[in-house]
Amino acid sequence: MKIRHEIASPLATAADLWVVCAPGQADKAPEFRALDAATGGRLKAQVKAEGFSGNPGETLIAYRNGDGGHLALLGVGPGPQTPAAVRDAAAEAAKLGTRLGARSVGFAVGPGQDGAMVAYQGALGARLGLYRFDRYLSANGAKKPPQTFIIATPAPARARTKPTRQTAAVRRAEAVADAVCLARDLVNEPAGAMTPKDMAAQARKIARGAGLTATVHDRKAVEKLGMGLYLAVARGSAEEPRLIHITYKPKKKAKKVVALIGKGVTFDSGGYSLKPSASMLEMKCDMAGAAAVISTMTALAAVDCPHEVHAVCACAENMLSGDAYRLGDVLRSMDGTTVEINNTDAEGRLTLADALTYARTRIKPDEMFDFATLTGACTIALGPYTAGVMTNRDELARTWLDAARTAGEDMWPLPLIDRLTEQLKSPIADCRNTGERRGGAITAGLFLRQFVKDIPWVHVDIAGPAFMSRDVGGALGQGGTGFAVATLAEYLSR
Repeated sequence: MKIRHEIASPLATAADLWVVCAPGQADKAPEFRALDAATGGRLKAQVKAEGFSGNPGETLIAYRNGDGGHLALLGVGPGPQTPAAVRDAAAEAAKLGTRLGARSVGFAVGPGQDGAMVAYQGALGARLGLYRFDRYLSANGAKKPPQTFIIATPAPARARTKPTRQTAAVRRAEAVADAVCLARDLVNEPAGAMTPKDMAAQARKIARGAGLTATVHDRKAVEKLGMGLYLAVARGSAEEPRLIHITYKPKKKAKKVVALIGKGVTFDSGGYSLKPSASMLEMKCDMAGAAAVISTMTALAAVDCPHEVHAVCACAENMLSGDAYRLGDVLRSMDGTTVEINNTDAEGRLTLADALTYARTRIKPDEMFDFATLTGACTIALGPYTAGVMTNRDELARTWLDAARTAGEDMWPLPLIDRLTEQLKSPIADCRNTGERRGGAITAGLFLRQFVKDIPWVHVDIAGPAFMSRDVGGALGQGGTGFAVATLAEYLSR
């Protein structure tokens, strides 16, 4: 689908379908009169007859006067629209165009919005709204998507201002959308087709395509590194672990070095702390953190990232066998810390701990970020759409959360409460790998903090928003969401 931006009013450009975002009490908005005239006065009557009020989730479809095309009002509620609202509205517009068989779709948010933001989120939403993972469907009866998606924004206040920001925003959004869709593809693959070795092969392929450097460490190399926590998680599976390291370097001297660590558990049975079947069904998504950071690397050149960026993913399966690690085992990490295992289903923090140590000691970054579907406790605290953010540097977290707001991804800060470290004490080792159920997301963050030392660090628990069990509408859909890619692209381009 070709996406372009135009400075124009709704309906000023020919399109089979025009989708206009309508606020509350849409029929009282000044721009409504022009839309009503385009339908020969029928739109106002239809709004009244159908009780359309412009609330979020409402859609009204009318035939335009003369050319037989459609005009749709999409309810978005009152007030200025957030980036996430614009993105989701554009996604619904693209879906509606597909359902109606429109070859071209025009999309307009209305006055009072930043043109570059609308162009970026409109392009991102249109692409993500049409995402489908259908490679295993024998009969694909999906309707063809629109060929053209036009994002219209009002003329800027200064007549001489050229729409270069909006055009550049569309191109940037397309690169980010490609990265998000790539992350979704990686997550949506069945676990049997996305093993640690498959992840490594994909990482190499992705790196070659983007002109990046990729290094993959096999089991022997990981053993030499002394990554005892990571190796213990991998022990129960016939699939060998793979430690992935991808590097991006800007053309000019890097402003800083950033390490992105992604949890890469390609399937999580829970080990001897076995999950029930219902909880295990979606555990192919337990590598969503790795998928996010690997996929983000493909967009860095397009967003003019001025930093040297490293993606590190310790990929493994957490399975049961006679050689699987046990409850009560004491393991030694890459940095020498000993850990008593009191829950084999808290495996992600073990792989991340050694990956953080690898990044800290081998890369020596200025900042580290980790992304992980880490705890069910985070979803209990924040729900299915919001990631929890923990940090050892409040200012860094504020900058990160500002990037998330701009990108339109929901994240919320959680405190690292020092008093809860008592839950991680062990009588026979330096620490345990889990604490109590209460405060479980925070104690997971506290566990990771031990391996970060003094490097500025942000931990992002994406257990809720990384995977949707059903189609929730907007740009998300069902399955892997590619969550955090858009925020990473925003943050790393600054």
